[in-house]
Amino acid sequence: MYRQTRKTGKSRKTGKSGQKQRSSVTLTVAAVAALAPLAAACGSEQAEGGGSGSAAAAGEPITGVRWSIDSVTVDGTTHRAPDAAHVRIDDGGEAAGSTGCNSFSARAAVEGSGDDRRVRLSDAMFTEKACAKTPAGFEKSLGRALTTGSLTTENEGERLTLTTADGDTVRLSRSEDASLYGTEWVVDAPGQEGDKGRAHLTFDRDAKTVSGRLPCNHVNAGATVSDGRITLGAPSTTRMMCEGSLMDAEKRLLALFDGKVHYRIDHETLTLTSEDGATVRAVAEQ
Repeated sequence: MYRQTRKTGKSRKTGKSGQKQRSSVTLTVAAVAALAPLAAACGSEQAEGGGSGSAAAAGEPITGVRWSIDSVTVDGTTHRAPDAAHVRIDDGGEAAGSTGCNSFSARAAVEGSGDDRRVRLSDAMFTEKACAKTPAGFEKSLGRALTTGSLTTENEGERLTLTTADGDTVRLSRSEDASLYGTEWVVDAPGQEGDKGRAHLTFDRDAKTVSGRLPCNHVNAGATVSDGRITLGAPSTTRMMCEGSLMDAEKRLLALFDGKVHYRIDHETLTLTSEDGATVRAVAEQ
């Protein structure tokens, strides 16, 4: 048995598909084989095993890699994964990912060494929302395969296969990070609604510049990249006036310019952190 907690609120758009999220339900469940959209149940049960672990020194790394989920095969039936499905196991013993619709997290342990490593996920938590483009059969099969116990690993560097004791498999491939240069980075800024207030930035390697749009005005500035930092020059902007919330968001973004920011790219997410600790996140436009 497990405990289901339902949170309700206004509909909002989420994800690349732009579908509406009607509700968000967090499931704490070890045997996620019962996972199905909008299921109802009660109680709690812990998964077998647990604890944190780290990848062994020998062999290709398993932790610290964002793995795209390619497919899951359960009881002889293979389900292709949505493009956005992925999982990442951190060295600290936590796993997190997405089914392409719902997000999930779990405690993770990597046991053994070399070619005899095993992965165990426990205390899994899945959100639950209805997404038409993510087949329910895939989510149910993925939950079952990942959380039924110790998983053997076959790691070929760019590809990883996890296999259950019953022979079910999850096939994954290494995801590449988006390039800082030439990517249109859509900034996570308040007040955005459709194209209204949609802020985005693009870095040019050859010109050593960044250009784009703030929540209200267009912007251009010098941008020199070195050792994980970007030195931004004084911004040149247009002079339009917009409503108060957009202007406030624009001022916060402009505060990053004419100084140095640390940057980090995690797959399709860019994080910019100013020297005073202010953080701005952006995602690669699809």
